[in-house]
Amino acid sequence: MIPLSTFREYSATEMHTRAFEFYQELARRRTVREFSTRPVPRTVIENALRAAGTAPNGANLQPWHFVVVGAAELKAQIRAAAEQEEREFYNGRAPQEWLDALAPLGTDENKPFLQDAPYLIAVFAETYGLLPDGRRVKHYYVNESVGIATGFLIATLHHAGLATLTHTPSPMNFLNQILGRPTHERPFLLLVVGYPAENCHVPAITKKAADTIVTWME
Repeated sequence: MIPLSTFREYSATEMHTRAFEFYQELARRRTVREFSTRPVPRTVIENALRAAGTAPNGANLQPWHFVVVGAAELKAQIRAAAEQEEREFYNGRAPQEWLDALAPLGTDENKPFLQDAPYLIAVFAETYGLLPDGRRVKHYYVNESVGIATGFLIATLHHAGLATLTHTPSPMNFLNQILGRPTHERPFLLLVVGYPAENCHVPAITKKAADTIVTWME
């Protein structure tokens, strides 16, 4: 154990201001499905991934791995595999109730953003780790840990001025094959990253009011 040296305390007024401004910053974030092909500085992605790596996680085992895909040929392979899974989803696997819920968003099996966006970040959840001698180390709270890290990543990319889309075709085992990842890494999601396309449109949706998602018991 070492002394805590990184915590910063603020006045009540400053805490309120910082919390409110951060809320306003995140409230501007929108998921987009229309991406520009404009290049994104690699250093922005690198620092966002560093931020993701600071997330709290079970036993500090950090059960995540991020694969950043910028190569056009790999993006084309990922798009082809994802659209195949999505065709099967939209044309048979998905229950009608799920399709009805997706209808207002205007989604279908066509995913051009997987090639248009400059970067795809494949997020993998490690079910166990490997020591240098080959022994396995069980990971704990994997989904929770990777989910928090992904949230950090999305928030940082938004704060930096980029747009994202969380894409989760099911199943996603094709990512292991295309990206050469081992079987103990399970695809968690595919994060599409870049600038919104010119004249990008998003669904007219709202978020639930705070008083409907929070219960205070003071």
